[in-house]
Amino acid sequence: MNDNLKNEFFGIGIQNGKTPENLGVLWRSAQNMGARFIFTIGNRYAKQACDTHNAVKSMPYFHYETFEDFFKNLPKGARLVGVELTEDAVPLETFHHPRRCVYLLGAEDHGLSRKAIEKSHFLVKFKSELSLNVSVAGSIVMYDRGIAKPRV
Repeated sequence: MNDNLKNEFFGIGIQNGKTPENLGVLWRSAQNMGARFIFTIGNRYAKQACDTHNAVKSMPYFHYETFEDFFKNLPKGARLVGVELTEDAVPLETFHHPRRCVYLLGAEDHGLSRKAIEKSHFLVKFKSELSLNVSVAGSIVMYDRGIAKPRV
């Protein structure tokens, strides 16, 4: 295995997720696309029928009560990548994913908190007329990571 690939990892999670079904679908995608861990901030995970692979038992799952708690527990050397429709966000199509990172998504109705946007090392967005379901948005980001693009 290439030494650079050995040192790569990513995790993905949702801040204040609105529906448990979205969590189950995102976890299933995360398991299929190589995430090393999954997490929630705020609302807790509950077992869902849509997590048919039971990803929450197949990889580390973390829950944080607050964004501050989450942020102080980021893995050493990992960059926080917020997924948010803001003017400052970089288009996903041209984004070079960090080798070691944590992707953070917000609920469809509120997005990421102001604190999460401010603390993100990178903000990414992709072309979409309206906001997407959070599990769909997360799956698109993970798929893009898997495309052979240079890492930073």
